[in-house]
Amino acid sequence: MRKGNKVSIIGAGFVGSAITFAIMDSGLASDIVLVDMNKEKAEGEIMDISHGAAFVKSVDMKAGDYPDLTNSDIVIITAGAAQKPGETRLDLINKNAAIFKSIVPQVVKYAPEAIILVVSNPVDVLSFVAYKLSGLPANRVLGSGTVLDSSRLRFALAKEFDLDARNVHAHIVGEHGDSEFPNWSAALIGSMKLADYCQEHDIDLGSLEKRISKQVREYAYRIIEKKGYTNYAIALAVRRIVEAILRDENSVLSVSTLDETGSAYYSVPTVVGKNGKIMSLVPKMNDEEGLKLAESRQILKETIAKINL
Repeated sequence: MRKGNKVSIIGAGFVGSAITFAIMDSGLASDIVLVDMNKEKAEGEIMDISHGAAFVKSVDMKAGDYPDLTNSDIVIITAGAAQKPGETRLDLINKNAAIFKSIVPQVVKYAPEAIILVVSNPVDVLSFVAYKLSGLPANRVLGSGTVLDSSRLRFALAKEFDLDARNVHAHIVGEHGDSEFPNWSAALIGSMKLADYCQEHDIDLGSLEKRISKQVREYAYRIIEKKGYTNYAIALAVRRIVEAILRDENSVLSVSTLDETGSAYYSVPTVVGKNGKIMSLVPKMNDEEGLKLAESRQILKETIAKINL
């Protein structure tokens, strides 16, 4: 008999193991399964994380195989080729699309009722691949999208203004990649429009937007150059998405979801609950932002068109 929430993670690399730890530490799940082609690696990660049992809420953890996905509420896919220094997320597409063709059918076979959360990069394209391969309703296939990017944006603004990042409200939209951009016209500092805040504090808004946009867009590349990969912040971002789903919070998160034309996945503010996507909640954009979003979506559509599904 099931006693709570079950979350399964596919991929025991730097990201998958960090997500496993974050979810275990959060107390959100009663059961966690970690699956990897390298079973010993998965077993080692589970052993290491499980030994903290005395410091967290009770949770059953195991390194398993695809049949162990049965009854999962959420299946998180992190498996795939890693992003290398100098390589864009879109460069990974051919490698990781092939990997997904072997993973997604197994997920649907053993956990047909689960919500699939894609984290592997390029996340927007692979979310679309997972949606097509799974045959599931689009609301039940999500990508981590720009949830982390939006947190990076809030971090950068909070540091700039010496504020708590939780009181900065702003989203990165579009592709989780080079064509992403901040929805500046809807950004708030507390309940105050960013433009009004800058005017009141004698800050050059245009210069700020340009500098912060570049900074946020390059964060991941800088981290990869220095340590070879990113894993901690994305683990926290995924934990937040999992929390919104399992607790049916109807939270607004910039996850990657299927657009209204059914031709691409990309990120806009989205209401997320127990059934995945509930609805998009996109503020009115100015003309420049609307054009950027259309361009970002077109880049993703062109990439998706090159994949043999």
